[in-house]
Amino acid sequence: MKRVGIIGASGFAGAELMRLCATHPDLEVAFAAADSQAGTAVGGLYPSLAAAYPGMVLQPWEAIPDDLDVVFLALPHGTSQSIVPKLSAGYIIDLGADFRLDDTALYPAWYGQEHTAPELLDDFVYGLPELFRTSITGATRVAVPGCYVTTAALTLAPLVTQGLIEPTGIVVDAASGVSGAGRAPKASTAFSTVDENFTAYGLLNHRHTPEMQMALSRHAGTDVELLFTPHLAPMNRGILATCYARPTGSPTGDDLLAAMQDAYEGEPFVVVSETIPSTKATLGSNSVHLTVQMDERTGWVVAIGALDNLVKGAAGQAIQCTNLALGLPETAGLAAAGMYP
Repeated sequence: MKRVGIIGASGFAGAELMRLCATHPDLEVAFAAADSQAGTAVGGLYPSLAAAYPGMVLQPWEAIPDDLDVVFLALPHGTSQSIVPKLSAGYIIDLGADFRLDDTALYPAWYGQEHTAPELLDDFVYGLPELFRTSITGATRVAVPGCYVTTAALTLAPLVTQGLIEPTGIVVDAASGVSGAGRAPKASTAFSTVDENFTAYGLLNHRHTPEMQMALSRHAGTDVELLFTPHLAPMNRGILATCYARPTGSPTGDDLLAAMQDAYEGEPFVVVSETIPSTKATLGSNSVHLTVQMDERTGWVVAIGALDNLVKGAAGQAIQCTNLALGLPETAGLAAAGMYP
């Protein structure tokens, strides 16, 4: 059993990590930190976790013990950069954006601040297993992709990599549940704001744009450029990404779907079918549901992906990466089937 620490356990992704670790056969949460909630019982903050963690109290991160095998960081951007150098755990899995991008110039351009630990960027591998499994296996430092990026990259990667669509001029329209904005109260995510509402945000400059381009470019071996528009949907969980691209040549819808199915054959958490994906179908699971069609009338390829932003888009993917890093079964502790209704 590997001893696990979670820094940022009071946030939605941190709480989801605790939920998934509670049933993992090889991971045991021995330490949970949340500076803003230090001294609060885990079960008091999240009653859903009370039975799994009786008596556990959230601590300041500085109280972290030295005997942890794995540390998960579920923190806002910019926070992990100062913490990672002080950690002694053999494996560090960062759910934030601090070590995802491979070009330090992208941080001030898209995140509005310089990277304070650029010397550590090369220590981290990019944690999207379906595209970069080889580099994750046995790695000791993993940067887990963002939820929007995971959805768009898995939806588009087979089409770009196999040369079926143009790598530029791609459009990604994606909608996320409110939990994607984090636990901290905000006027923009209050019930009265979100209920019966649907709105775009981060227009033209959302910080996940360069990460999407980086992941797709790296996997396909060619430069990818896209326009990304995120939307906030009145639901708790889920992401649905609808992606538009121009085809190369004259592929049929069957050609495109077959290429996507071939690319993900044998992947335990990827479902490719003619069925239009829905967020509800992925609820609570580590799965992503994908489809693609060719619109002969307009000449556009339409590819769609759906997943649970807190599981495959965050905590579940982090555990999937941890399983690979530790040499455990990749599916350990993770559900492929969603909850319904």
